Amino acid sequence: MSTRVGRKAAVPETPCSCTMLRHAARRATQRYDRALEPAGLRLTQYSVLANLDAHGAMSITALALRLGMDRTTLSRTLRPLEGGGLVRLEGGADRRAREVALTAGGAGRLAAARPLWQEAERAFRQRLGPTDSAALRQLLARAAGE
Repeated sequence: MSTRVGRKAAVPETPCSCTMLRHAARRATQRYDRALEPAGLRLTQYSVLANLDAHGAMSITALALRLGMDRTTLSRTLRPLEGGGLVRLEGGADRRAREVALTAGGAGRLAAARPLWQEAERAFRQRLGPTDSAALRQLLARAAGE
């Protein structure tokens, strides 16, 4: 399937549920990324900051598990956040473990981004309606085995 800039990619006609789910996830992520753009964040970065804000500093491994990411992907996501002064990486209790902490700058950026994320979330739920939105969340949790 080819896609062009400016054209919406149709949901692929396939018997593969995973392909359709990945396509929908990419499209939803693109919408959230556009919404967060004024704050200079992508959805993955917002999720990191929001989790650190809610749960405090934690090891890279613990954060990766919480976000459902592998450590390598999380490390790539953390690099620009650390470079921008939004998170701080420091040695943990074990010399091999590193902890990630939210900085004051990260808390400020998160505060600026939160209303943008809330609007993206509201628009997503409105697009589906309250019944389908709740059903989707339940189905996704079940599909993920939770």
